[in-house]
Amino acid sequence: MRVATRSLTVRVAAAMVVLVAVVSLVIGALTTAAISSYLTKQLDGKVAATQGRAINALTGNRPPADAPHGQDAGTVTVYVTPTGAAGNVITSDGTLTELSDQAVGVLDDLTAGENRTVDLPDLGEYRGHASSVGAVTVITGLPTKDIQNTINSLIGWEVLFGGIGVLTAGGVGVFVVRRQLQPLRRVAQTAREVAGLPLDTGEIGMTARVPDQLTDERTEVGQVAVALNTLLGHMENALDARHRSEQQVRQFVADASHELRTPLTTIHGYAQLSLRQRDPELYGHAMGKVMVETTRMASLVEDLLLLARLDAGRPLDRRPVDLSRLARDSITDAQIVAPSHHWELDLPPDPIVVIGDEQRLHQVVANLLTNARRHTPAGTTVTVAAKLAGHSAVLTIHDDGPGIPADLLPNVFQRFTRADPARTSTTGGTGLGLSLAQSITEAHQGTLTVTSTPGDTTFAVTLSA
Repeated sequence: MRVATRSLTVRVAAAMVVLVAVVSLVIGALTTAAISSYLTKQLDGKVAATQGRAINALTGNRPPADAPHGQDAGTVTVYVTPTGAAGNVITSDGTLTELSDQAVGVLDDLTAGENRTVDLPDLGEYRGHASSVGAVTVITGLPTKDIQNTINSLIGWEVLFGGIGVLTAGGVGVFVVRRQLQPLRRVAQTAREVAGLPLDTGEIGMTARVPDQLTDERTEVGQVAVALNTLLGHMENALDARHRSEQQVRQFVADASHELRTPLTTIHGYAQLSLRQRDPELYGHAMGKVMVETTRMASLVEDLLLLARLDAGRPLDRRPVDLSRLARDSITDAQIVAPSHHWELDLPPDPIVVIGDEQRLHQVVANLLTNARRHTPAGTTVTVAAKLAGHSAVLTIHDDGPGIPADLLPNVFQRFTRADPARTSTTGGTGLGLSLAQSITEAHQGTLTVTSTPGDTTFAVTLSA
């Protein structure tokens, strides 16, 4: 019972029943009052006519022959003179019966010209009227039982029809409300279907949706359906993003472990070789290899720590940085490392200044130049250019090398992504350079993009100027 009374169907139907009952009660009360007033006015007209006939009888005029003494049955007439008062009532058989003193006393209280309902002992409720004729006051009255009978009958019919109306409203209300709430049940069913999905494991993909025919925003149910579909869409995107992030973390850990295991294996092998053989020349070669691998490990760990700090949102230094000078310094370093490439600068005459961390921005440019050097053959022309574009500074690194493979281009900024993993041991790359460059750029509220076709590869760094 508690569950039923809390359902929306029952509550709406109950509200309709209460509304119909209240409206029926108000209409019944107003109708009863209007009919009662109308019948009372009619009775007052009859009382006035009765009063006229009683006054005519007092002045000696002849009464009409259609009724005894010219009055209807039940009529009471009282004459009040300075010496006393007396009255009579016409019985149903047309005879006159003298009124009791109590009844005469009640009628004697009427004021001349006043219509009033009074209760006469042994006779019941009457509507009386008084008029003065010289020194005599004539009081007449007619019973109100016909009005009461009519009103009582009217109330009975009102109660009957009102009850039928309430019961009908209840039945129709339940039917209509259930029919109108059917779309809401479909929305609830969709929510239950999604609630039953294993949301804690794997990629979610596309979940259930409320049908399009129920998503009319001009209706309340349609607004709920649209809101639920929007919520489900956001939930799917969030869960899929979380799944991808977890997969990336797992892959990142696996790749980092692999990258660290390789130099550790090399160091372990040369250490064992040095312990087994005491040859000074071999020992010196082994220590040289250990130094190379430890340097590589230190670089990898440093890059990983920097990525972790950037992922954690730690603030960077915020100072004016001359992007033009930074580009010149970076390309000078690149010329020394790879003189077989052609390095060119394309800078405006005025310095381009941005706000940021100079050391990290230098690392961005250096990583992009290193990427161009490692993945292009000797003789490739690499051009570093900078310009102002509105409120932004754009630095580009362009090369005319073979370009980035099409299948690799969408993932080029992912961590441990390399065009040729087999060359890692010779080039010293860890696959973190471009990922670091993008993370540092985004930490400066900037963007790093790439376009690449054979003979035309361009990385563009956009920062706020």
